[in-house]
Amino acid sequence: MAVDTAEKFDASRTAEYERQSRIALAGYDACHELAACMLAASLGAGSSATILVAGAGGTASEIVAAGRLEPSWSFVAVDPSHSMLELALSRVAAAGLLDRTGSVLGVVADLPSDRLFDAATLIGVLHHLPGQDAKQSILRDIATRLKRGAPLILAGNHYAYASQPLMMAAWAERWRMNGASGDEIKAKLGKILQGADPPESEDAVAALLIAAGFEKPQRFFSSLFWGAWITRRI
Repeated sequence: MAVDTAEKFDASRTAEYERQSRIALAGYDACHELAACMLAASLGAGSSATILVAGAGGTASEIVAAGRLEPSWSFVAVDPSHSMLELALSRVAAAGLLDRTGSVLGVVADLPSDRLFDAATLIGVLHHLPGQDAKQSILRDIATRLKRGAPLILAGNHYAYASQPLMMAAWAERWRMNGASGDEIKAKLGKILQGADPPESEDAVAALLIAAGFEKPQRFFSSLFWGAWITRRI
């Protein structure tokens, strides 16, 4: 998350984030587990690596899943929201991974440019950044902090929401399935859409990555508007 989106994830939203994220994204845990598996397949099972986790605030599921899979991996969690980063670190501590996880309250651009990571993740962030420039900027910031050939896991919503009315309706049904009333569904969807600006297509995601210095991505997970891809820094 960028600094200007951190206000969206204040203490009030942090309190409900874990449950809501799993309703809004069917397959939430599966996506994070597969992300860890894709990184392990890319870096090699049993490898030693330091992973940059950009926009780490929240459940820290990418750290927990990857840390359990690979005992020699360490992590640097970066997020501009204090409450969301604190929540993430509490989940990391509960998983027994705090001694392998550093944290930075800020954005990727705050990291030293001469520190290069073995891999990175950017999960659930890109669609919260308004406009092409902000999206391009964070991807370039990540690229310049990765070793050549290092993998990046990118995951988030794509498609303009209004362009997919059937999927929007299915999204509402997902909330109803979890006990929400009609008014609650409207409120939940309104909050999800507030300030969101997802890339308009999968091709747009690929174009952003290529322009930032990555290879054409390969998608490995999809759930309504959500997609997850792996790519490598050129």
